[in-house]
Parts: sequence; structure tokens; C-alpha cells
Amino acid sequence: MTENFVLSLARDAIYTMLLVAAPVLAVSMTVGLLVSIFQATTQIQEPTLTFVPKIVAVFLTILIFGSWMLNLLITFAMNMFSYMSTIVR
Repeated sequence: MTENFVLSLARDAIYTMLLVAAPVLAVSMTVGLLVSIFQATTQIQEPTLTFVPKIVAVFLTILIFGSWMLNLLITFAMNMFSYMSTIVR
């Protein structure tokens, strides 16, 4: 197992992790920004007002993008299992 191989596996793992997390993080950040703009505009400083819309948006995002995220993870896992003979020597 060479350094290039290990770096390639690490790069693939990080890339997969970023792709899987990106939709949820982007939607959560966007909803949080919109809620904070609404709070600043109306001067309503209710803490639960920030959490409830984010939770709903994250659940909806997981429902929409869940199959795509699962396919990415399955593809990554299948690649890791196919590399198993190269990793374990």
C-alpha cells in the first residue's frame, strides 16, 4: 500500500463526506439566515423561532436528497470493499 493509494482513499472519503453533507448544511444555513433576517427586521428574539424551521427544513432535505445521499454512500462502501484485497496484505 503506497502513500498515493492512502491519499487517494482519504481524498475519496472526504469528498464523499462533503457531498453527502452539503445539501443538508446548505439548506440549514439558508433557512437560518432567512430566519435571522426576519428576526432582525421584526425584532422578535425568540430562540425557538430559529430551531423549528431549521429542523423542518433539514428533515425535508433528507427526504428529498436521502436516496441520492444513500447511493453515494453505497458506491463509496462498494469501492472500499473492492479495495479490501489491496488494503489487507
